[in-house]
Amino acid sequence: MARLRESYARVPRDQPVRLAKRTSNLFRPRSASRAPGLDVTGLTGVLHVDPVKRIAEVQGMCTYEHLVDATLPHGLMPLVVPQLRTITLGGAVSGLGIESTSFRHGLPHESVLEMDVFTGAGDVLTTYPGDDLFDAFPNSYGCLGYATRLLIALEEVQPYVALRHVAFADHAALESAVREVVATRAWAGERVDAMDGVVFAPGDIRLTFARWTDGGLDTPPRSPAATRPAAPTSDYTGQQVYYRSVHDRDTDLLTVHDYLWRWDTDWFWCSAAFGAQHPVVRRLWPRRWRRSDVYHRLLGLDHRLHIADRLDRRAGRPQRERVVQDVEVPVERLGEFLDWFDREVGMRPVWLCPVVATRPWPTYPLEPGRVYVNVGFWGTVHVGPEAADSPRNRAIEQRVLELGGHKSLYSEAFYDPETFERLYGGDHLAKVKAQHDPDGRLPTLYEKAVTRR
Repeated sequence: MARLRESYARVPRDQPVRLAKRTSNLFRPRSASRAPGLDVTGLTGVLHVDPVKRIAEVQGMCTYEHLVDATLPHGLMPLVVPQLRTITLGGAVSGLGIESTSFRHGLPHESVLEMDVFTGAGDVLTTYPGDDLFDAFPNSYGCLGYATRLLIALEEVQPYVALRHVAFADHAALESAVREVVATRAWAGERVDAMDGVVFAPGDIRLTFARWTDGGLDTPPRSPAATRPAAPTSDYTGQQVYYRSVHDRDTDLLTVHDYLWRWDTDWFWCSAAFGAQHPVVRRLWPRRWRRSDVYHRLLGLDHRLHIADRLDRRAGRPQRERVVQDVEVPVERLGEFLDWFDREVGMRPVWLCPVVATRPWPTYPLEPGRVYVNVGFWGTVHVGPEAADSPRNRAIEQRVLELGGHKSLYSEAFYDPETFERLYGGDHLAKVKAQHDPDGRLPTLYEKAVTRR
């Protein structure tokens, strides 16, 4: 904290305050700045895990990978563990992480019990649910400050996860299944602890229902690493690719650790862009480099050197538009969105993750208790010379707005100021920001998400 305060004091008054952080899970351009940033290198730890109270005290720049390593030996996990290892606690709370337990627990910020925030004014404030600063912090992306310490709730988890991949041929059946599981926490007579899905093609939909289990043993161990299961577990950190198993298998068994990071090894399916799913390349690609953060760095290299664009020009292919987005759509409008997405964008596969907010949040106003489905799609589309204007991304924003949904802001956004303020609690956020960043040391949310100051 001393280094953090000292680094804040070194930032010139005419320069916006930023994190001095090399890694990021954001997918929007960041403006280059030579101004010194906030030194958060000492804020990456797990301070304490209380297995009796089922809580963890964690620093803001701690990654979920580090946190899970600290909680699983106690048979505990965070209520929602975002799917990529290097997402930080502070980043997930200020930037809306999501995962397969979100139909039970909402988004990561809904499990926070208290939080210290380093504000734009240089103060460190402890804030609680119901405080203006606390409630405006989710989806603020650093425009109010940065979380330095969080106290979060944990839940018990068993050492293994049994999966069922269930096929659905149409959107009506998909909607009905999601509603049933949200309402009953069960499917076909078995408990469902986690739920997500993949749309591989129109009419080719899989929902994965996950259940914590002792692996077939009569007595679940206290530690998820204590014993071996009665049945063999799958390993998708090696030659096999997880998302393909969703389509090709009916059931599966993973360790809870491997389940939490099942998507990270191949960055969902995006590792294919680097050849990492080709059998020959995969055998040569070191296992320790099959991680989302490695692919993210490779993607950054491509953006700097324009490698893909050069190859497209040489092959005579139309210019690409990057379409990397997550949107929340009400479950009853999901079929409309997917049909439209097939016609207008045509990217496959896409990820599905049901989510139910447990209370209202002013800066990302999902209706509490209403079932939404997060639709995630990450890739590029050949659109031609108009690619620079991002026509597909703009159309997605408009369609999601028409369907009563919301779009996460970790990637590019193109809203006009009036629409943006209306969608993301602009008036309320401005009042909280005026109180805790009166000199405007931190960029506004619109500057961060749209104009990329």
